[in-house]
Amino acid sequence: MPTNKQRRQAAQRRLQRQLERREELAQKRRRNTLIGVAVLALLAVAGAVFIVIGLGDDEPADTTATPEATTAAPVVDGSDGTCEFVPDTSGSETLTDVGIPPAEVPTTGTTNLTLATSAGDIGLTLDQANAPCASASMVYLAEQEFFADTPCHRLTSGGLSVLQCGDPSGTGTGGPTYDFPTQVTGSETYPRGTLAMANAGQGTDASQFFLVYADSQLQPDYTVVGTIDEAGLATLDAIAAAGIEGGATDGPPAQPVTIESTTVAAP
Repeated sequence: MPTNKQRRQAAQRRLQRQLERREELAQKRRRNTLIGVAVLALLAVAGAVFIVIGLGDDEPADTTATPEATTAAPVVDGSDGTCEFVPDTSGSETLTDVGIPPAEVPTTGTTNLTLATSAGDIGLTLDQANAPCASASMVYLAEQEFFADTPCHRLTSGGLSVLQCGDPSGTGTGGPTYDFPTQVTGSETYPRGTLAMANAGQGTDASQFFLVYADSQLQPDYTVVGTIDEAGLATLDAIAAAGIEGGATDGPPAQPVTIESTTVAAP
C-alpha cells in the first residue's frame, strides 16, 4: 500500500503532467491563431470568408482540429469512483476559489439540478454513470452557490445553437480554481436538449457548460453531462427568440440572462 509521501509524489506528478499538457495546448492554440490570421487574409483577398465556431473557457476552440495524441499516463476520469480535480495555479483574477470537490464521486444513476434563471427555470438531469467527474463538479459548485447571480455570457445560433453559462466573471475566461479531465468516447453528438461542458482543450473542463437548444454540429470534444427537461427547453427557446446582441450569430444574449440560484435534488 503506498505511503502518504508516495501518494503526494504521485499527485505532484499528475499535476505536472496536467500543466505540461495545458502548456502544449496553449502553444497549439497560439500557432493555430497565427495560421488562421494568415489564411483569413488570403481568403479576404480572394473575396471569400469563413467562420470557425467553437466553445472554450478563454477563447473559441477550433472544433475542426483533431486532439493531439499523448503518451502521458491516463488521467483519473471517474470510471473507478475517483476523479482527478487538478488545482489551477495560473493565478488568473477571473477564477473563483471555492475549494476542490472530493475525489470520490458517484458512478451510477442520475442527479437533478435546477437552474433558476431570470428567463425561467431550466431543469437538468446529470448522468453520473457516463460523466461522473463533470456531474460531481456541477453538483459541488451548485452546493457552493458558485453559479448564483452569474450571467450566461454567450448565445449562438445556426450550426451551433447553444447558451453558454458557468463563468462568474462573464468574460468567457472565468471558472473555479481547478480543472478536470474531458471525458469523451469519440462518438458524442450534441442534439437539442444536450447539456455539455465547454473547454479550451482536452483536460480543461471546469465550470463553464453549454445548453443545446437546437441540433448542433460539433466534433466529439466536449463531455456530455446530461439532458435538459422540456420546461428548460421552452426557456431556452424564449432566450434564443430574443436574439443575440447586435444581431450577431455569436455573442451575449440580447436580453441578459442570469442564473439566480441552483437547486440539487435526487430524482
